[in-house]
Amino acid sequence: MIKKDLSVDFLGVHFENPFCLSSSPVGNCYEMCARAFDAGWGGVVFKTIGPADFKVDEVSPRFDELQKEGTPFVAFKNMEQIAEHPLAQNLADLRKLKQNYPDKVVIASIMGPTEDDWEELARLVEEAGADMIEMNLSCPQMTSHAMGADVGTNPDLCQRYCAAVKRGSKLPMMAKMTPNITTMIPVVKACLAGGADGIALINTVKSVANVDLEKKVGLPIVNGQSAVSGLSGKAVKPIALRFLQELRSAAGLEQLPVSGIGGIETWSDAAEFILLGATTLQVTTAVMQYGYRIVEDLKNGLMHYMEEQGVDHLSDLVGQATKQIVPAEQLDRNYKVYPKIDWDKCIGCGRCFISCQDGAHQALSWDDDQRRPVFDKSKCVGCQLCALVCPVHAITLGLVEMKPGREGDPATVDVASQRLPS
Repeated sequence: MIKKDLSVDFLGVHFENPFCLSSSPVGNCYEMCARAFDAGWGGVVFKTIGPADFKVDEVSPRFDELQKEGTPFVAFKNMEQIAEHPLAQNLADLRKLKQNYPDKVVIASIMGPTEDDWEELARLVEEAGADMIEMNLSCPQMTSHAMGADVGTNPDLCQRYCAAVKRGSKLPMMAKMTPNITTMIPVVKACLAGGADGIALINTVKSVANVDLEKKVGLPIVNGQSAVSGLSGKAVKPIALRFLQELRSAAGLEQLPVSGIGGIETWSDAAEFILLGATTLQVTTAVMQYGYRIVEDLKNGLMHYMEEQGVDHLSDLVGQATKQIVPAEQLDRNYKVYPKIDWDKCIGCGRCFISCQDGAHQALSWDDDQRRPVFDKSKCVGCQLCALVCPVHAITLGLVEMKPGREGDPATVDVASQRLPS
């Protein structure tokens, strides 16, 4: 079995591996978090703890899933709020977790409606033995507009609440960001100005996942009604990666410590977040599908990837892809990649032809006698839609053409021989 160093240091705290439960139903009590630690998770973000006088009253049912062509859990909608247990019980669970698992990382997620509440909760979770604090500034389904995503879009409130947490505790603290915003940069800078040491992103995306066509009500239906609430799972990964890239490429934030969240189901998902600048990784929806055991697949896959890349320490991969994502106006417009068709694999289904004719640039026509597409290079713009729709992967990236203007004369090279710019 391949062994690589998966340990990372984040905000001064050492993690044996980067994989953590995110603050959610998967880490709602001592017993659940203990089983996760036993399964091999490096840390847990305990489900968000609120003030003693905030009573959580959940709805039923409160989950829904987005499917595509029979594939379940493309995305997952939840209407759940913060921890429903009494404050004293949550603090006792934190204390017991740290006592019984001293080498694991216990992160307390907290949320309050006032500066005093934030300060007091920070003090209490530090006394209970937490290693770190995560400020939940982003839950989209709170019944109080003084808490959650409405706060997370307000830089002034975020700065004040971060400052309050720093008054209450000396623990390292990260602020958990909402994606329900056009740009995250002003809010993140406000959090840092208030004392945040790092950032966690993203929380769930406000959504209506499905509508019951007979009852004419959004899902899930709660006694004839529904509500907008948070979407998670694989479908939100592109949104999470976009915000991660935005922050890690912003002036002054290039070394921002980030805990990545949003659609991490496989080791390759995890690697993408790491390459774009996340140091630790948080998971919920995949655990709800497959259980805590998935951490073994995540760890093993990541170690195999490190072996392929010739990397001994996971931290060496953090942020390695950030510099290759640039503003659209900086992309090379003299670069064109043509499709390459493997006729031995082609099954003559015609999907590439239909997509090119109806959704692209009519560079593929159809040969009825041969029952296969015919490629017209003069019409091709290199969009590669044909390759994306091919069900048997018979179409791949082929020749690259450099138009005049980049290095003088036009040139063509095989894409397989290309190297990324250093």
